[in-house]
Amino acid sequence: MSEDYLDRVLRMLGEPSQRYRDPQAWLRLEEDLGVPLPADYKVIVDAYAPVHINGHLDLTHPATERFNLGEWIHGTVEAWSQFDWAVGELEGDPRDSLGLTDLVFGTPEGLIPIASTDRGETIFYAPTGNGGRGSLFIENGEAEYFEYSFSFAKWLYLWLIGEEVTGPGGSAFYPGPVALQALPMEPGERPETWYGPPRGM
Repeated sequence: MSEDYLDRVLRMLGEPSQRYRDPQAWLRLEEDLGVPLPADYKVIVDAYAPVHINGHLDLTHPATERFNLGEWIHGTVEAWSQFDWAVGELEGDPRDSLGLTDLVFGTPEGLIPIASTDRGETIFYAPTGNGGRGSLFIENGEAEYFEYSFSFAKWLYLWLIGEEVTGPGGSAFYPGPVALQALPMEPGERPETWYGPPRGM
C-alpha cells in the first residue's frame, strides 16, 4: 500500500464518514472476483463511497444496496465483454502488456473495473500488470488505454491535482477544496455535497 499517497488523498478529501465500512462485504466481492482488490483503493472507498468526487469521478461501495460496487462491476464487465475486441487495433492495447491473447474483463488475468467518470472514462485494475504487482488501465471513452504502474491512491492524488492520468488532454482540475457529493441512497433523496479542507490550490 502506498501510505504516502494514501495519506495525501485522505488529507485532501477530509474527514472520512466510513458510513458503510464492512470487511465481510469486501471478502465476498473478492471471493467472487477471485482476486484481492488494492488495499489503498478499499481504504478510500470505505472512507467516502458511494460518492461523486469533483463533479466527475464515481466510487461505489460493496456493502450498499444502491450504487453497489459488486453489481456495478458485473454490469460493466458484461457490457465490455459484448464488444468484439479482435476487430481493429486498440491504442495502448492491454493485451500487449498483460500477455493476453483475448481481452478479458472481471477475471484475475484481465481487467477489473473499479471506478468511472461521467466523461466516459473507466478505471480498471489489472492484477497481473506491472510484473504481477498490479497496475491501472484507464480507458478514455474512445477505445484508448493508458497504463499506470502505480497505486490507486497515487492515481487519485494526481487526478485531483490536475495531472493527465486519463490520457492526453484528460485532466480535470478544479481549484479550491475537493467537492464530494454523497450518492442518493433512497429514491428522491437529495444528494448532500461537502468539501474537503483548503488545499492552497
